[in-house]
Amino acid sequence: METTLNAWDVTRYGGPDVLNPVLRPVPTPNANQILIRIRASAVSRADGLMRAGQPKFARLFLGLKRPRSGLSGTCFSGDIVAVGDDVTEFRVGDAVFGEAGLQFGANATHICLDQAGSLLKKPAGVTYEEAATLFDGAMTSWHFLTRIAKVQPGDDVLILGGSGSLGTAAIQFAKALGASVTASASTQNAELLRFLGVDQVVDYHSEDPLKRGFSYDVIFDTLGVSSFGAAKPALKKRGQFICPVLGLKLLHDMILTGLCGSKKAKFAAAGMSKPAVHREELTEVLELMTKNAFSPVMDRTYPLADLVEAHRYVETGRKRGNVVVV
Repeated sequence: METTLNAWDVTRYGGPDVLNPVLRPVPTPNANQILIRIRASAVSRADGLMRAGQPKFARLFLGLKRPRSGLSGTCFSGDIVAVGDDVTEFRVGDAVFGEAGLQFGANATHICLDQAGSLLKKPAGVTYEEAATLFDGAMTSWHFLTRIAKVQPGDDVLILGGSGSLGTAAIQFAKALGASVTASASTQNAELLRFLGVDQVVDYHSEDPLKRGFSYDVIFDTLGVSSFGAAKPALKKRGQFICPVLGLKLLHDMILTGLCGSKKAKFAAAGMSKPAVHREELTEVLELMTKNAFSPVMDRTYPLADLVEAHRYVETGRKRGNVVVV
């Protein structure tokens, strides 16, 4: 068995260039842990925000001067190569996927996690690359649409940022839930959105999706590009503005709309839910995949050694779906 692992260290907050390759000893799992040989890991916009320490108040949880864990990456897939003496849920050879959470370290060759963590066995019909993305865009979008907005059949849903990892998942989920879906994207991504089942595509370069004269039950801002104030006129009487990117303005709007008014602004840290919640939601996502109601959109795959280039590409804002390193 290998004795050293390759990983990426975040020495300070900043752009992609703060990432540095490092060699570390492969950890030995304790009684309740499993050691995973990583086959693929996601590179998401959320990873970039954490690397940059944005928004700044998030550093209270991540680390004041640099990420406390020091390593990059949260979502991964791979094979179990060793287990602790008390592990009962998994065995050596199992293909799994999961999330490292605030431990980070998924952009690596190995990771050691507790068996009770956010881990699931990978179905044979799901590739390692696809599985590595599910705890990011797929789980977040599913959580927001089903647990936060509670989308119902016949609802009108607007998705801002339809071509990213959250957006491409949200489109498929909203359609599977029986909603009528409008989504914004650039002209070059319009055909992709139509392929995913969008009822109306809005080219945000030529038209403001919030000023078209239509009203929606749910507006899902997947990128944090808008605000409750801008979206409010386009919401129906009991409409909801939901966003996974928390800023002080959204926090203010959440508190205010929680106290009064029929239109609501909502945020949830889906990745911070308990592992049991993660497993429940991802099981539901996997069921949709077996029914061909959802498939992760894959954009680019990079070697692990090119993690900096993968981060740079994600930061261009031009990715279509998901990016992984292998």
